[in-house]
Amino acid sequence: MPLNRRTLLKNLGAAGTVAALAGCVGVQESSTNQSGGDSDGSGDENTDSSTGETSESEPVGTASVWYSLPEPEIPGRKSALEQFNEASDHTVKGSDISDMRKKTTSAIPAGQGPQSFEWAHDWAGDYYQRGFVVDQSDQVDVDLDVFTGAAREAIQFDGNLVGLPHDAETVALVYNKDIVDEPPETVADMVSVMEEFHDPETNNYGLGLPFADGYFLSAWAHAFGGYYFDDSADERIGVALPETIKGVQFTVDNFVPYMPNDPAYEPQAAAFAEGNAAFAINGPWYLSTLNEKGIDYGVAKLPSPEGGEPKPFTGITMWYFAKAMEEGGADAAASRSFIEWFATSEDLALKAAQEQGSIPVLKSLVESGDLPEHVQGFSEAVQQGQPMPTHPDMGKVWDPVKAALTKAFNGKDVEKAMKTADEEIRSNLE
Repeated sequence: MPLNRRTLLKNLGAAGTVAALAGCVGVQESSTNQSGGDSDGSGDENTDSSTGETSESEPVGTASVWYSLPEPEIPGRKSALEQFNEASDHTVKGSDISDMRKKTTSAIPAGQGPQSFEWAHDWAGDYYQRGFVVDQSDQVDVDLDVFTGAAREAIQFDGNLVGLPHDAETVALVYNKDIVDEPPETVADMVSVMEEFHDPETNNYGLGLPFADGYFLSAWAHAFGGYYFDDSADERIGVALPETIKGVQFTVDNFVPYMPNDPAYEPQAAAFAEGNAAFAINGPWYLSTLNEKGIDYGVAKLPSPEGGEPKPFTGITMWYFAKAMEEGGADAAASRSFIEWFATSEDLALKAAQEQGSIPVLKSLVESGDLPEHVQGFSEAVQQGQPMPTHPDMGKVWDPVKAALTKAFNGKDVEKAMKTADEEIRSNLE
């Protein structure tokens, strides 16, 4: 599932309804102006990433950064920008962008893009190959070991450092505390609860899971050694591997009997959000909807199937080093200073975890035990998972897999459906 789709779902969760944000357009600016490129200043870039302060000898820069956030998160971002600008000689101006892919792919080649933009890591390979983002490994003054292993992996493509991370996302097990006393550790335990609660005639279901989406099914496709796509493997396309088919068949056998009869996101998410399901498998963007609906929920890592381990796709949200930083200069230094500060600030990350449910990627916080309960559950699920591939060819995988999963959900032969998807992917990549 492309991560721009998940950002839409995050926005939908914040609004609590699909219709509320359909067709939402426009740009909200955190400041009145945007800077499309570097200034003429140049010089040594001696920046303190912990404070954003610059040395007296360093030219002062003005940088533009773009992001795309649900409405409730915009005040927090503006506050962070103000905090940085007050402490730094540099100035960073932010804009909230409604269609980040369209905006970046048109503005950056025209030389009108920002110094940095915020998005999930799955664009790294495509954007690096197209020259939209650049390597800053020789300029960044941050020890990458402060981040989790998944985050370090996600921000690099072919040995190039194309950004710095600040939070993660994945899917975890969400359970209704009015129905479930403790989260199950195994799928067998989960099935026992679903079996007891599931009664479609009274509109009660065991599970809400957006089944027709390869992202939400990834934990189980990977659980027995399978995968959709792995550019480092001898066989890059793994959709028709026996291990992948086994994982999908496992979900058909153990989950589908307890789900609403439509595999799409909205009906599956609604079942749990209305208090009519014992479990959901969903991401942190979903929690604002549950809070609005007044559901008493808990979040836990995914339960283990017998003979396997769930490995959900993880996404890492990062500040990309855009092409405007390539030539260096004061504006690039301003952007880099802001990114280094934002990515390594424990205070910012903890506040985002507490107020927005964000999952930090700073090892100090991940290992601290200080995270809110629901964030801790997602954090443990992130540790179960594996980063989504950054290779551009991954984009050709999603739609055929979606078609195969839809067939599987509707009772079609799983092996045949996955082999058909495999053939389509290979044909598209020729």
